[in-house]
Amino acid sequence: MSADAPDVPVPAPAARGQRVLDLLDKAINAQSPLVLKNIARARQRNPEATPAQVIRNLERMYVSALTGTGAAVGGTAAAPGVGTGVALALSAGETFSSLELSVLFALSIAEVHGVPIDEIERRRTIVMGIMLGGSGTATISKVAERTGQHWGRQVVTKVPVETLRQINKILGKNFITKYGTKQGVIVLGRVAPFGIGAVIGGGANAAMATLTVRAGRRAFGPPPPSWPGETPSTPPNENSHD
Repeated sequence: MSADAPDVPVPAPAARGQRVLDLLDKAINAQSPLVLKNIARARQRNPEATPAQVIRNLERMYVSALTGTGAAVGGTAAAPGVGTGVALALSAGETFSSLELSVLFALSIAEVHGVPIDEIERRRTIVMGIMLGGSGTATISKVAERTGQHWGRQVVTKVPVETLRQINKILGKNFITKYGTKQGVIVLGRVAPFGIGAVIGGGANAAMATLTVRAGRRAFGPPPPSWPGETPSTPPNENSHD
């Protein structure tokens, strides 16, 4: 809202859209400090895991967690005595949980690939670009005036921040439309009666997670062969990357 017109009300659609973007930024701010811990969890069973193995573990963790949140909320909504209003409230909270999981996954993948995520605009581009899939890739390539595969490396690391801001404005509009609409369909599905909500909730989140994983692979391409400071033939130092 402009400072020159403080009394002009924000249209309802614009206000809803801004709330979606505010949730996105809240999720990015909350999950960014947890990226290294998330990667450490993916390496826990095998400290000598390669970047490719860690990324595969991150993908499995993400799909499992996102599917679980959807099924749990759907199952609760179908329980006897739980009204539709309660079910919708639960789904609203789970939507933010799903968003947080997706943000953490996208930023963790970027970190393993060595893509800088220390600047908010770069984080926004990575998260929205991956969550929007093909449409995000097209927008980023067009505005950045760069073509080729793996925009996560080519664009986010080399394009000036000012250009990233322009990209994020467009991605933000698409994110409001596609993410908001998708979540609306999933939320209504979860309050279906007779236990169907659990199936729809878990299944919808599983499908969403699978698409996000594929988008992450397209964004960054093949994982690096080794961790920074190591070569593919040099085993990791047991005291590093803990």
